[in-house]
Amino acid sequence: MGKCGKGTGSFGLRNKKSHKMCERCGKHSFHIQKQRCASCGFPDAKMRRYNWSAKALRRRTTGTGRTRHMRSVARHFKSGFKSVSV
Repeated sequence: MGKCGKGTGSFGLRNKKSHKMCERCGKHSFHIQKQRCASCGFPDAKMRRYNWSAKALRRRTTGTGRTRHMRSVARHFKSGFKSVSV
């Protein structure tokens, strides 16, 4: 190819992958060379979150998934977290 601008002709040359699937969040945001997820920050212990992106916080806050543990916490709270011993 001769001259190549930013348009249709250059899109055929884009054949290298910079990102792959993230183990933690499952998005296609894990940078292969940096070894860091652009979405959740994996392998950092804490999830990546910023206050300037309120929508992103809402999408992955507590209660958006199955919340297996949190469902039972309300029930345990009512009884004062008493452990049942037989």
